[in-house]
Amino acid sequence: MSIDTLPKAFLDRAQRDPHRVAMRWKHLGIWRDITWEQYLENTKRVSLGLYALGVKRGDHVAIIGENKPEWLYCAFGAMCSGAIYVGIYTTNPAKECEYVVGHSESVVYLCEDEEQLDKALEFKGKTPNLRKMIVWDMEGLRHYQDPMLMSFDDLLELGRKTAEENPGLFVDLINQTKPEDVAGIIYTSGTTGMPKGAMLTHEGYLWMGQKVCEVAKVTEADETISFLPLNHIFEQIFDFLVHIVVGHVVNFTENTDTVMSDMIDVSPTVFHAVPRIWEKYYSGIIIRIDDATWLKRQAYHLAVKIGTVYNDLILARKKPPLSLVIAYKLAYSIVFWKLKKRLGFDRMRLGISGAAPISHNILKFFQSMGIPIREGYGLTETTGATHMSDIENFKLGTVGKALPETEVKIAADGEILVKHKAIIKGYYKDEETTREVIIDGWLYTGDVGEIDDEGYLKITDRKKDLIITAGGKNIAPQYIENLLKFSPYVNDAVVIGDRRKYVTALIVIDEDNVVKYAQDRKVQYTTFASMTKTEEVIELIQQEINKVNAQVARVENIRKFRILDKKLYTEDGEVTPTMKVKRKAINAQFGDVIEEMYRND
Repeated sequence: MSIDTLPKAFLDRAQRDPHRVAMRWKHLGIWRDITWEQYLENTKRVSLGLYALGVKRGDHVAIIGENKPEWLYCAFGAMCSGAIYVGIYTTNPAKECEYVVGHSESVVYLCEDEEQLDKALEFKGKTPNLRKMIVWDMEGLRHYQDPMLMSFDDLLELGRKTAEENPGLFVDLINQTKPEDVAGIIYTSGTTGMPKGAMLTHEGYLWMGQKVCEVAKVTEADETISFLPLNHIFEQIFDFLVHIVVGHVVNFTENTDTVMSDMIDVSPTVFHAVPRIWEKYYSGIIIRIDDATWLKRQAYHLAVKIGTVYNDLILARKKPPLSLVIAYKLAYSIVFWKLKKRLGFDRMRLGISGAAPISHNILKFFQSMGIPIREGYGLTETTGATHMSDIENFKLGTVGKALPETEVKIAADGEILVKHKAIIKGYYKDEETTREVIIDGWLYTGDVGEIDDEGYLKITDRKKDLIITAGGKNIAPQYIENLLKFSPYVNDAVVIGDRRKYVTALIVIDEDNVVKYAQDRKVQYTTFASMTKTEEVIELIQQEINKVNAQVARVENIRKFRILDKKLYTEDGEVTPTMKVKRKAINAQFGDVIEEMYRND
């Protein structure tokens, strides 16, 4: 059997070492193993259960739920049957779920629990293609009657019976799938407009998994932890693609609130996260150190100084002197090793940041601790990646070199164009937009960047986000925002200034760290909103902005800022599920605040 699709690769992987652990999941505080044999059997039952329900080749099957083994059983079960899975973010309100299910014409809605089922119950009458709603966890639904409702256990039983009646059916269905067939549709969360359904192919998925393994050098001995939304391509790279290609162990956290404690349990060897997570770890370390004893604070700051000097030489590709090597090894063993162990980073050989730009200061900080974080770049439309740095070959301020067998060029206006085997087939039911972004096989990314003499790509910003001031100066807001988010007191920042006389910013403070700062100084306030208006907190953020202003050109200096009196939420349409700010929504929602900063000038 030629392995040219993801289902074939999955079958091969599961049959090669059936008794080896494929996944672990935490339930009620206990980690439970799932072998490749169990993974394959559950997937087979889902696949044949869907087949028995009348799901045909090319039909669409919607999936919504937190990161759990069931998500993978459903996705691979759909793909193995010849159907196309369509993921939905758990944070999507019923109206957005209705859009995805309706637009994709999904015939089955596979969901986690009563909460996600309730969304379908709101729109099932408006989505005529929907025939079945299948729930993993039936708690609270045992006595609920609906002809469209089915439990996941009943689906598995239906699949088991179908396998008994037709033993060769599962493999036959897998063999009928062609490499160019669509495997899944990911609706891009998008920072503007309605989401578009990106159609990802089997050959693209498989190729991407192989190339990421090649660059990151992931092996079956590695362990990762799954907590980013499974509907996002960044998480899928490690839970779907790399997992199938090399067979490493995927650990599912109990829930999104237990990630940091689960990290300590698992101590993954490869940890992939969006910048917000790395920023949170950094700010947590800084605040903890401020609370430590005088001796521990001094030891930490000395270790950071040594680590910074040592790694600055490494980054410059220079050989550190022997005395510095010895000093760094002492700093590592006395300070950094203990800190890494407390965070669950003690086995980590590679950290990966993706889905959004990250501050180079964050990368330097963790590098000094002996935690190499490598940045990658890609889009849903490229099945996840076009560029990635490896352990040895990397350059700070860039997202690495192009993946093997990937072509890259920069258009006249600075836009990045890419071409490889994993470019999407197009947007579902949107040929016009497909023709606009894919021309002669080249994907027009919408990002602006430059390639240096060694082939490293530097991302400037999103093309549509670049600021042109009233004086005609070009400013990349993401760079300034990342400098701001390096502060342990800043959770989010939105830089404004397009066609304005000067640059301003909207700031979202880090609640935990600023509350502690306020309490330590006995600042008087009653609510989160009132705290953001206190003189002490405003002055704290002004000091952080002054630090950033000292690092950028005068034209990029933030002249005014306002602290928002709320956090940004996906449910409010302010950020994407991977915590990227939706600028259009922010500008609309906080338009009065923005105008007030410019009104008197």
